[in-house]
Amino acid sequence: QAMASGFGAHGGVGRCYPFWQDFSNCVKNCEDPSHCMNQKEDYFECLHHRKEITRMNAISAEIRRQQEEKDKAAGPKPGWFSFPSFS
Repeated sequence: QAMASGFGAHGGVGRCYPFWQDFSNCVKNCEDPSHCMNQKEDYFECLHHRKEITRMNAISAEIRRQQEEKDKAAGPKPGWFSFPSFS
């Protein structure tokens, strides 16, 4: 099974083609393809950015959490009426 030519959408080498070449060469030259999992993982990360997106979501959630904690510690904003809690 061959991949596309390796040319990107705007000419030149596609952004993930070097990762595909590494993975493809590993599979060709290895007796046990399971030894190529790191190359496969790199190639799929280049295509789909799942690890990057997961990391960015975790960072955003932590920033939000810290901001909410800071806002809670600062108390109500001036000019805003705060209803008392009856719980």
